[in-house]
Amino acid sequence: MSIKIFHTATRKKEVFQPVAEGKIGIYVCGITAYDVCHIGHARAAVVFDVVVRHLRSRGYAVTYVKNFTDIDDKIIVRAQKEGVMFSEIAERFIALHNEDMEALGVETPTITPRATEHMDDMIALITVLMEKGFAYAIDGDVYFAVNNFFPYGGLSGRNLDDMQAGARVDINDKKKNPMDFALWKASKEGEPSWDAPWGKGRPGWHIECSAMSRRYLGETFDIHGGGEDLIFPHHENEIAQSQAATGRPLANYWMHNGFVKVNSEKMSKSLGNIFPIREILKNYSPEVLRLFLLQSHYRSPVDYSTGSLNEARSGLIRCYTALQQLKEIAGTSTGSKALPANEKSPARLDEYIQRLNELMEKFDAALDDDFNTAQGLGYVFDAVRQVNNFITAERNMAKEGKFIFRQAATKAFEHFGAVLGIFQDDPDKFFVSDKEMESRKRGLDIAEIESMIKARQEARLNRDWSRADEIRSKLAELHIVLKDSKDITTWSIE
Repeated sequence: MSIKIFHTATRKKEVFQPVAEGKIGIYVCGITAYDVCHIGHARAAVVFDVVVRHLRSRGYAVTYVKNFTDIDDKIIVRAQKEGVMFSEIAERFIALHNEDMEALGVETPTITPRATEHMDDMIALITVLMEKGFAYAIDGDVYFAVNNFFPYGGLSGRNLDDMQAGARVDINDKKKNPMDFALWKASKEGEPSWDAPWGKGRPGWHIECSAMSRRYLGETFDIHGGGEDLIFPHHENEIAQSQAATGRPLANYWMHNGFVKVNSEKMSKSLGNIFPIREILKNYSPEVLRLFLLQSHYRSPVDYSTGSLNEARSGLIRCYTALQQLKEIAGTSTGSKALPANEKSPARLDEYIQRLNELMEKFDAALDDDFNTAQGLGYVFDAVRQVNNFITAERNMAKEGKFIFRQAATKAFEHFGAVLGIFQDDPDKFFVSDKEMESRKRGLDIAEIESMIKARQEARLNRDWSRADEIRSKLAELHIVLKDSKDITTWSIE
């Protein structure tokens, strides 16, 4: 087993070597708690949730740290507008974030620190930077001197001279260099503040992640992640202040997920195309949203639209249909766990099971190769085809053989689902929920649909095939798909 990770700093895949054998430390930048989470937050959350799930499935003990920024200009502005304490705003939106993550099936990180809980760590780190000549204080503000840190720009591939030449210079700016960034901001009237050796104030945004990652993962840890928008300046500044203080790399691998576009346009509040997670989940299953986000490689941009979500829903329905058929494959009895002692397993059964095992191995290999969920999902749908082929071709196989196949297929889908965070519902429950959600979205009356189905069943019993076909056609116009079995007719929505 060899895991490869695309390292943002080197622009290439590298073989992963953990700092400590069998253990992995991951730090991912979390939300600034001033508003509800949107589709962009969902992508980062799901991407790194799958990264952690896969690494754990490969036997690693993973410590996953994801912070909350609970003091920031945006939080203060919102608190002032609402006339409440900044902490009330932060608490509100952290709670809503946690609700969204639970709904999305995102596992809770090992540690979820908050900036306000680590003021002493940040002040201590700033003090070290000042003592080493990497930071300076002016009128209570403290800035990092980028000219004193020669590797600055290494993560983003930017040249410091070019950045300085293109920087906007404010004639009232107290900084020695326009590229210098704030480690500490002097307190202003009416704003929250903390005591520090250079004066009352609050931390800059970048210093909190350096302090918290060091607290929980050490001076150098394995993987630092976040959205592509954080590469510069946030992560560049994290590296500068951390490495300047310790003389050691902050993280050995940097991972960044791509942007989310909306109908091919960049997300922005000015365009009004910011979609909160909780609003999306009113109309789509959380697993539909996860599947949509995982259908593309995490480094690629994704284009969010109603059409793309509907395609993901169709794909998820294909998977759950196969899982539902697996439940029924050996009848209502549980079958036996093995064929009778005097019977050999049919060769074709062994072939199906071998193919499923190969697909699991290929799935794991795809995730080992820079967490390629797009390729991994291809193998998941290959497994769906294997289930469908077996059910179609092996109708007459003995019940015991069907039961053995069901065990093998269930094991495969449980593995896929555990890593991707999908297939967590019972199929019957999934289809009931899907019908209710789609009916509501499309303005369909479930009671009326079921009444029409009942009328069709009566027509069939009376051999009134014309009437039965007429009702089926009317239902088809509503995108209602019927499935007739011996004793019952079930339905779903395309």
